[in-house]
Amino acid sequence: MKNGKAIFEEKSWSTSIPLANKRRFKLLACEIIYREACLLASQSAHIVDVEFLEKGLHDMGKEKMLTHLQEKINAIDTRDYEAILLGYARCNDGVAGLRAPEVPLIIPRAHDCITFFFGSKEAYEKYFFSHPGSYFRTTGWTERGGYHPDDPSSTVMGQLGLDRTYQEYVAKYGEENAQYILQTLGAWQNNYQRITYIDMGLPLDPEYAELARREAADRKLSFEQISGDLRLLRMMLGGDWPVEDFLTVPPKWQVASENDGRILIAVSA
Repeated sequence: MKNGKAIFEEKSWSTSIPLANKRRFKLLACEIIYREACLLASQSAHIVDVEFLEKGLHDMGKEKMLTHLQEKINAIDTRDYEAILLGYARCNDGVAGLRAPEVPLIIPRAHDCITFFFGSKEAYEKYFFSHPGSYFRTTGWTERGGYHPDDPSSTVMGQLGLDRTYQEYVAKYGEENAQYILQTLGAWQNNYQRITYIDMGLPLDPEYAELARREAADRKLSFEQISGDLRLLRMMLGGDWPVEDFLTVPPKWQVASENDGRILIAVSA
Protein backbone atom coordinates (compact mmCIF):
# COMPACT_ATOMS: atom_id res chain seq x y z
CA MET A 1 0.00 0.00 0.00
CA LYS A 2 1.17 3.57 -0.71
CA ASN A 3 -0.85 6.52 0.45
CA GLY A 4 -3.78 4.18 0.95
CA LYS A 5 -3.67 2.85 -2.62
CA ALA A 6 -2.86 -0.66 -3.75
CA ILE A 7 0.33 -1.03 -5.80
CA PHE A 8 0.22 -3.29 -8.81
CA GLU A 9 2.83 -6.00 -8.45
CA GLU A 10 4.63 -6.47 -11.72
CA LYS A 11 5.31 -10.02 -12.74
CA SER A 12 6.15 -11.99 -15.83
CA TRP A 13 3.13 -13.02 -17.86
CA SER A 14 3.19 -16.04 -20.10
CA THR A 15 1.33 -15.78 -23.39
CA SER A 16 1.65 -19.48 -24.11
CA ILE A 17 -1.55 -21.48 -24.25
CA PRO A 18 -1.57 -25.26 -23.87
CA LEU A 19 -2.17 -26.68 -27.35
CA ALA A 20 -1.45 -30.34 -26.70
CA ASN A 21 -4.84 -31.27 -28.14
CA LYS A 22 -4.21 -29.43 -31.42
CA ARG A 23 -2.85 -31.13 -34.50
CA ARG A 24 -0.45 -29.08 -36.60
CA PHE A 25 -0.24 -29.28 -40.39
CA LYS A 26 1.79 -27.57 -43.08
CA LEU A 27 -0.12 -26.64 -46.24
CA LEU A 28 1.94 -26.29 -49.41
CA ALA A 29 -0.42 -25.14 -52.14
CA CYS A 30 -0.88 -23.48 -55.50
CA GLU A 31 -1.94 -19.85 -55.07
CA ILE A 32 -5.02 -20.59 -57.19
CA ILE A 33 -6.73 -21.59 -53.90
CA TYR A 34 -5.28 -18.69 -51.91
CA ARG A 35 -8.51 -17.11 -50.62
CA GLU A 36 -10.32 -20.39 -50.02
CA ALA A 37 -7.38 -22.00 -48.22
CA CYS A 38 -6.77 -18.96 -46.01
CA LEU A 39 -10.44 -18.87 -45.05
CA LEU A 40 -10.54 -22.56 -44.20
CA ALA A 41 -7.22 -22.48 -42.34
CA SER A 42 -8.67 -19.80 -40.08
CA GLN A 43 -11.74 -21.96 -39.46
CA SER A 44 -9.88 -25.23 -38.90
CA ALA A 45 -10.00 -26.81 -35.45
CA HIS A 46 -6.27 -27.41 -35.89
CA ILE A 47 -3.19 -25.28 -36.55
CA VAL A 48 -2.44 -24.94 -40.26
CA ASP A 49 0.65 -23.09 -41.45
CA VAL A 50 0.26 -22.11 -45.10
CA GLU A 51 2.73 -21.57 -47.91
CA PHE A 52 1.68 -20.77 -51.47
CA LEU A 53 3.57 -21.30 -54.70
CA GLU A 54 3.07 -19.30 -57.87
CA LYS A 55 0.19 -20.29 -60.12
CA GLY A 56 1.10 -22.15 -63.30
CA LEU A 57 3.78 -24.40 -61.84
CA HIS A 58 2.48 -27.27 -63.99
CA ASP A 59 3.26 -25.17 -67.09
CA MET A 60 6.95 -25.77 -66.34
CA GLY A 61 6.55 -29.39 -67.35
CA LYS A 62 6.39 -32.55 -65.28
CA GLU A 63 10.06 -32.87 -64.33
CA LYS A 64 10.57 -29.22 -63.34
CA MET A 65 7.33 -29.17 -61.37
CA LEU A 66 8.30 -32.36 -59.55
CA THR A 67 11.77 -31.05 -58.72
CA HIS A 68 10.45 -27.71 -57.49
CA LEU A 69 7.78 -29.28 -55.28
CA GLN A 70 10.22 -31.81 -53.83
CA GLU A 71 12.66 -29.04 -52.94
CA LYS A 72 9.89 -27.17 -51.13
CA ILE A 73 8.82 -30.31 -49.27
CA ASN A 74 12.40 -31.12 -48.27
CA ALA A 75 12.83 -27.61 -46.87
CA ILE A 76 9.98 -28.06 -44.36
CA ASP A 77 11.03 -28.75 -40.78
CA THR A 78 8.93 -31.85 -40.23
CA ARG A 79 9.55 -31.80 -36.47
CA ASP A 80 6.88 -29.10 -36.30
CA TYR A 81 4.12 -30.97 -38.14
CA GLU A 82 2.02 -34.09 -38.05
CA ALA A 83 1.50 -34.05 -41.82
CA ILE A 84 2.16 -32.01 -44.95
CA LEU A 85 -0.95 -31.11 -46.93
CA LEU A 86 -0.39 -30.67 -50.66
CA GLY A 87 -2.78 -28.23 -52.34
CA TYR A 88 -2.21 -29.74 -55.78
CA ALA A 89 -3.84 -32.44 -57.84
CA ARG A 90 -2.29 -34.95 -60.24
CA CYS A 91 -1.62 -31.97 -62.56
CA ASN A 92 -0.41 -33.85 -65.66
CA ASP A 93 1.65 -36.13 -63.41
CA GLY A 94 3.57 -33.20 -61.95
CA VAL A 95 3.26 -34.76 -58.46
CA ALA A 96 4.09 -38.32 -59.56
CA GLY A 97 7.39 -39.22 -57.93
CA LEU A 98 7.12 -36.91 -54.92
CA ARG A 99 8.55 -38.47 -51.78
CA ALA A 100 7.05 -37.99 -48.37
CA PRO A 101 9.59 -36.83 -45.77
CA GLU A 102 9.52 -37.87 -42.10
CA VAL A 103 5.76 -37.26 -41.89
CA PRO A 104 2.87 -38.31 -44.14
CA LEU A 105 2.07 -36.37 -47.30
CA ILE A 106 -1.66 -35.79 -47.89
CA ILE A 107 -2.85 -35.20 -51.48
CA PRO A 108 -6.43 -34.93 -52.81
CA ARG A 109 -7.36 -37.62 -55.30
CA ALA A 110 -8.02 -35.26 -58.21
CA HIS A 111 -6.86 -34.89 -61.79
CA ASP A 112 -6.57 -31.11 -61.59
CA CYS A 113 -7.23 -28.25 -59.19
CA ILE A 114 -10.67 -27.49 -60.61
CA THR A 115 -11.83 -30.42 -58.48
CA PHE A 116 -11.08 -28.33 -55.37
CA PHE A 117 -13.84 -25.90 -56.31
CA PHE A 118 -16.43 -28.60 -57.02
CA GLY A 119 -15.88 -30.34 -53.69
CA SER A 120 -15.27 -33.82 -55.12
CA LYS A 121 -13.98 -35.54 -58.23
CA GLU A 122 -17.43 -36.99 -58.83
CA ALA A 123 -19.09 -33.55 -58.90
CA TYR A 124 -16.44 -32.21 -61.25
CA GLU A 125 -16.69 -35.19 -63.60
CA LYS A 126 -20.48 -34.83 -63.72
CA TYR A 127 -20.22 -31.19 -64.78
CA PHE A 128 -17.29 -31.85 -67.12
CA PHE A 129 -19.12 -34.49 -69.15
CA SER A 130 -22.44 -32.63 -69.21
CA HIS A 131 -20.79 -29.30 -70.15
CA PRO A 132 -17.91 -30.06 -72.52
CA GLY A 133 -15.78 -27.16 -73.65
CA SER A 134 -15.95 -25.21 -70.37
CA TYR A 135 -13.19 -22.81 -69.32
CA PHE A 136 -13.25 -22.10 -65.59
CA ARG A 137 -12.76 -18.97 -63.53
CA THR A 138 -12.62 -18.36 -59.75
CA THR A 139 -11.19 -15.61 -57.55
CA GLY A 140 -7.79 -17.30 -57.85
CA TRP A 141 -7.82 -17.42 -61.63
CA THR A 142 -8.90 -13.79 -61.73
CA GLU A 143 -6.31 -12.45 -59.31
CA ARG A 144 -3.44 -14.75 -60.23
CA GLY A 145 -3.03 -14.20 -63.96
CA GLY A 146 -6.68 -13.96 -64.96
CA TYR A 147 -8.43 -11.88 -67.59
CA HIS A 148 -8.76 -8.11 -67.26
CA PRO A 149 -10.31 -6.24 -70.23
CA ASP A 150 -8.00 -3.23 -69.80
CA ASP A 151 -4.84 -5.30 -69.38
CA PRO A 152 -4.51 -8.15 -71.92
CA SER A 153 -1.00 -8.94 -70.66
CA SER A 154 -2.53 -10.03 -67.35
CA THR A 155 -3.41 -13.43 -68.80
CA VAL A 156 -0.94 -16.28 -69.21
CA MET A 157 -1.37 -15.97 -72.99
CA GLY A 158 -0.55 -12.29 -72.75
CA GLN A 159 2.53 -12.90 -70.63
CA LEU A 160 3.74 -15.40 -73.21
CA GLY A 161 3.17 -12.88 -75.97
CA LEU A 162 0.46 -14.97 -77.64
CA ASP A 163 -2.27 -12.34 -77.75
CA ARG A 164 -0.93 -10.16 -80.59
CA THR A 165 -2.38 -9.30 -83.99
CA TYR A 166 -1.26 -11.13 -87.13
CA GLN A 167 1.02 -8.26 -88.20
CA GLU A 168 2.62 -8.16 -84.77
CA TYR A 169 3.30 -11.89 -84.99
CA VAL A 170 4.83 -11.45 -88.45
CA ALA A 171 7.09 -8.64 -87.25
CA LYS A 172 8.29 -10.66 -84.29
CA TYR A 173 8.38 -14.25 -85.60
CA GLY A 174 8.18 -14.06 -89.39
CA GLU A 175 5.22 -14.84 -91.66
CA GLU A 176 5.49 -18.64 -91.62
CA ASN A 177 5.76 -18.80 -87.82
CA ALA A 178 2.96 -16.25 -87.47
CA GLN A 179 0.59 -18.44 -89.48
CA TYR A 180 1.50 -21.48 -87.39
CA ILE A 181 0.93 -19.61 -84.12
CA LEU A 182 -2.49 -18.36 -85.19
CA GLN A 183 -3.54 -21.80 -86.43
CA THR A 184 -2.46 -23.33 -83.11
CA LEU A 185 -4.22 -20.66 -81.07
CA GLY A 186 -7.35 -21.06 -83.15
CA ALA A 187 -7.41 -24.79 -82.50
CA TRP A 188 -6.98 -24.17 -78.78
CA GLN A 189 -9.76 -21.59 -78.63
CA ASN A 190 -12.13 -23.72 -80.72
CA ASN A 191 -12.14 -26.32 -77.96
CA TYR A 192 -14.05 -23.97 -75.66
CA GLN A 193 -17.74 -23.10 -75.81
CA ARG A 194 -18.30 -21.29 -72.51
CA ILE A 195 -16.68 -19.66 -69.53
CA THR A 196 -17.95 -20.98 -66.22
CA TYR A 197 -17.42 -18.90 -63.10
CA ILE A 198 -17.41 -20.97 -59.90
CA ASP A 199 -18.81 -18.89 -57.05
CA MET A 200 -17.33 -20.02 -53.72
CA GLY A 201 -19.34 -17.59 -51.60
CA LEU A 202 -16.47 -15.13 -51.14
CA PRO A 203 -17.00 -11.34 -50.97
CA LEU A 204 -15.33 -10.65 -54.31
CA ASP A 205 -17.17 -13.34 -56.25
CA PRO A 206 -19.87 -11.02 -57.72
CA GLU A 207 -17.24 -8.57 -59.01
CA TYR A 208 -15.05 -11.30 -60.51
CA ALA A 209 -18.03 -13.13 -61.98
CA GLU A 210 -18.83 -9.95 -63.90
CA LEU A 211 -15.28 -9.87 -65.24
CA ALA A 212 -15.71 -13.46 -66.40
CA ARG A 213 -18.98 -12.49 -68.08
CA ARG A 214 -17.19 -9.70 -69.96
CA GLU A 215 -14.43 -12.09 -70.96
CA ALA A 216 -16.99 -14.52 -72.36
CA ALA A 217 -18.62 -11.72 -74.37
CA ASP A 218 -15.25 -10.56 -75.71
CA ARG A 219 -14.34 -14.08 -76.77
CA LYS A 220 -17.84 -14.75 -78.12
CA LEU A 221 -18.40 -17.61 -75.70
CA SER A 222 -21.43 -18.41 -73.57
CA PHE A 223 -21.29 -17.71 -69.85
CA GLU A 224 -22.47 -19.62 -66.81
CA GLN A 225 -22.13 -18.96 -63.09
CA ILE A 226 -22.42 -21.89 -60.72
CA SER A 227 -22.03 -22.44 -56.98
CA GLY A 228 -18.91 -24.23 -55.82
CA ASP A 229 -18.34 -26.45 -52.82
CA LEU A 230 -15.57 -26.10 -50.21
CA ARG A 231 -16.08 -29.67 -48.97
CA LEU A 232 -12.78 -31.14 -50.24
CA LEU A 233 -10.59 -28.29 -49.08
CA ARG A 234 -12.40 -28.09 -45.74
CA MET A 235 -11.78 -31.78 -45.09
CA MET A 236 -8.12 -31.52 -46.03
CA LEU A 237 -7.40 -28.60 -43.71
CA GLY A 238 -9.59 -30.11 -41.02
CA GLY A 239 -7.61 -33.36 -40.82
CA ASP A 240 -10.40 -35.50 -42.32
CA TRP A 241 -8.80 -37.64 -45.04
CA PRO A 242 -11.00 -40.56 -46.18
CA VAL A 243 -9.22 -42.85 -48.65
CA GLU A 244 -11.79 -42.25 -51.38
CA ASP A 245 -10.93 -38.53 -51.42
CA PHE A 246 -7.30 -38.36 -50.28
CA LEU A 247 -4.04 -40.22 -50.73
CA THR A 248 -1.95 -40.56 -47.59
CA VAL A 249 1.69 -41.17 -48.53
CA PRO A 250 3.58 -42.76 -45.61
CA PRO A 251 7.01 -41.37 -44.67
CA LYS A 252 9.73 -42.29 -47.21
CA TRP A 253 7.15 -43.60 -49.72
CA GLN A 254 6.41 -41.81 -52.96
CA VAL A 255 3.48 -40.75 -55.11
CA ALA A 256 2.57 -42.61 -58.31
CA SER A 257 -0.24 -42.02 -60.79
CA GLU A 258 -2.93 -44.62 -61.41
CA ASN A 259 -5.34 -44.60 -64.33
CA ASP A 260 -8.34 -45.81 -62.38
CA GLY A 261 -10.69 -44.35 -59.82
CA ARG A 262 -7.87 -43.83 -57.34
CA ILE A 263 -5.95 -41.38 -59.60
CA LEU A 264 -2.96 -41.37 -57.23
CA ILE A 265 -1.38 -44.16 -55.18
CA ALA A 266 1.62 -44.57 -52.83
CA VAL A 267 4.49 -46.88 -53.72
CA SER A 268 7.70 -47.76 -51.91
CA ALA A 269 10.58 -45.48 -52.83
